[in-house]
Amino acid sequence: MWEAVGSPLDDSGVGDSGPVTNGGQVTQPQIFPTSGRRLLVYVIWDRRGGVEEFVLFTLAGLRIHSDRILVVVNGSLDDGGRAALEEVCDEILVRPNVGFDIWAHKHAIDHLGEAINEYDEVVFANDTWYGPVRPFGPVFERMDAQPIDFWGMTDHAREEPNPFTRKGVMHYHLQSFWIAVRRRMLESSQWRDYWRDLPSMPGYFDAVLKHEIVFTHAFESEGFTHGVAFPSEDYPTDHPALFNADLLLDAGCPLIKRRPFFHYPPFLDRHAVIGRDLLNRVAQYGYPVENILANLARNVAPRTLNADLAMLEILPDVPRPGGGRQRIVVAAHISDASAAGALLQRVSAIAEPFELIVTVASSTDQGSVHEALQDLNDPRMRSAEVRVLPANDGRDIAALFVGLVDVLAREDVDLIVRVHTMKMGTSAKNARRYFQSQQIDNIIDSPGYFSNLLALFESEPGLGVVFPPTVHIGYAPLGRGWSVYGPAAERLCKQLRVRVPLDGVSPLAPLGGMMVFRPRAMRALTAHKWAYDDYRREGAPGGADLARTQERIIANVAGESGFHCRTVMTERHAALSHISLEYTFDQLASTTPGYPVEQIQFLHRAGWMSAAGPGSFARMYLRFKYPRLARRTDPALDLLRRVLVKVKALRRPPRRSPSRAEGGKL
Repeated sequence: MWEAVGSPLDDSGVGDSGPVTNGGQVTQPQIFPTSGRRLLVYVIWDRRGGVEEFVLFTLAGLRIHSDRILVVVNGSLDDGGRAALEEVCDEILVRPNVGFDIWAHKHAIDHLGEAINEYDEVVFANDTWYGPVRPFGPVFERMDAQPIDFWGMTDHAREEPNPFTRKGVMHYHLQSFWIAVRRRMLESSQWRDYWRDLPSMPGYFDAVLKHEIVFTHAFESEGFTHGVAFPSEDYPTDHPALFNADLLLDAGCPLIKRRPFFHYPPFLDRHAVIGRDLLNRVAQYGYPVENILANLARNVAPRTLNADLAMLEILPDVPRPGGGRQRIVVAAHISDASAAGALLQRVSAIAEPFELIVTVASSTDQGSVHEALQDLNDPRMRSAEVRVLPANDGRDIAALFVGLVDVLAREDVDLIVRVHTMKMGTSAKNARRYFQSQQIDNIIDSPGYFSNLLALFESEPGLGVVFPPTVHIGYAPLGRGWSVYGPAAERLCKQLRVRVPLDGVSPLAPLGGMMVFRPRAMRALTAHKWAYDDYRREGAPGGADLARTQERIIANVAGESGFHCRTVMTERHAALSHISLEYTFDQLASTTPGYPVEQIQFLHRAGWMSAAGPGSFARMYLRFKYPRLARRTDPALDLLRRVLVKVKALRRPPRRSPSRAEGGKL
């Protein structure tokens, strides 16, 4: 399972007696000696300056195979992270986050100096993978027996033209997340020259083009031989670490790359890389997948993660055995007193003991709710409370984060079921009716359905929030889910120190305001003391009110604390949604050639169509045919467009924007 390239090997030069030397210098490729010493240089980067559990699990798994572990931290390291690392490594270096892991490896090499020659093998690795999923031992044993100068865990086949530059050749190369180098190469002048002359790498593609795809070829050309534990030639693609991760695991590969779980979803779709199946395979081999989910939730945009791991659950209506272990509060907001009875009857589908807390905007509504509660008579309802809110600003969102702040802080509450009424409005009544059904059905459709929803939380301690998928029947939020709220969401995340990346097109969010969540998952949001005055719509920057902005970052807030989200649907709504999306996408794709990822790239390259007038088409033509010219003219055209929008807005008479409960926008 290895490949040797370069100078021919003389088997007599390597054996139990040790490597052939000339004046102390190793002159032939060598096996790893029986009593040899191995150093692991492992690079980590964490956007928060901490250390995640998957890193500690990895280092613990490599401890028995390493005589010394040197961890290089790119960026910062807090006290908690340092204390955790000290339990699993021998030395820690902290450096500026410049040059990616390659320059971190150079930093380690410079730090070690001549001491690097004390080791028979140095493994250079980084934190872009999870492991051990399978044992490291058999791989080390197999590779230790090979007379080679350096080896990798996986490789990538030669490609022409180079896919990164679209010209020249991308040479065959070992993938840089794991490269082990032995003494002959470590002591060579070529090794010293390579790292002395290492170019700067300000961007990701610099790291790929200036190191990863040239390292193997550079040393191969100098006569050094290499091997690979799991060569791509044994797999159906040129890049098995991305496209055949399941087959690698089945063959005994001890690790799995992170990229299949966070790469661009249409690209993975094009190659049928199914992240959900990969995660299940990892779990079958005994790896604690909660480490993976927590890491991804903290660092991947929520909608991307939801798509890559197929985190939509179609729940059955058949009750599951057991249950009753969750302490549940149902937080219902009644903005339409006439609908109070219907909503509370739906709450009775919760086939578990629960507390009920209802918020209303007036004492009149309070009376209506009390009457509805008398008709409910649900033995599972342990207690019921009706709260009259002092203000109605911020609709159901402020009612939750201001009106129920004490409930959110309670330690004796495991889950909060958030539901509310919706007024039908006077326009597009069918759409409103379906929206209401899509929301409430997918939260508490029936006792059997809800028991299966609870089972998700019981089986996944890291699950923080579940909510219905984005509604698209009768509404058109897809493609523009951020609306005017993108900049406001960025500001709010910065204020709350939420560092989970925002999705680019539309957020993964409970846009209907209904969800089930662990209060701990909302800590980044509830730690801030909100007031009703914060929710006044007047003067909101760009028209982005706080309530709808908060709603759009719920998944990011949960991710900041390491909790992941799932979307949930009944079987009926899944059928309605899928067939609608399938037909709609079929129509959208009918005029654009290629796979979906290529169609998307084509349309994104053309850019925003706007009102589809002559000016818009001229701008799209420029972007497609003359992208450099378009980059120069786009800023001026954007400025002109914003000025025209403001002029039109000033000429329009002001009008009140209805709330969502009154039939307003999402």
